[in-house]
Amino acid sequence: MALVFEWDESKAAANRRKHGVTFDEAASVFGDERAVIFPDVEHSDEELRLLIVGHSHYQRLLFVSHVECGPEVVRLIGARQATRRERRDYERGTTR
Repeated sequence: MALVFEWDESKAAANRRKHGVTFDEAASVFGDERAVIFPDVEHSDEELRLLIVGHSHYQRLLFVSHVECGPEVVRLIGARQATRRERRDYERGTTR
């Protein structure tokens, strides 16, 4: 089954302004076979947040914060381009 993505529209607009990444692009990272998902320990006080790092359909390496709301439902929280260090870690396979 295909994943269903949801997000807060005002948060999505703010993310696009701040980071230049739309949530539509961020959702495409979930289609990257080489993407890596790991817990966002620093921001999981109220709910288990996860991070996924992978390439978008524009071939940009993105970090996307999200919550799994069900087996096929993902709520996007934020997205940005990976930093140089994060890119290096991803390429070395040492991401978190």
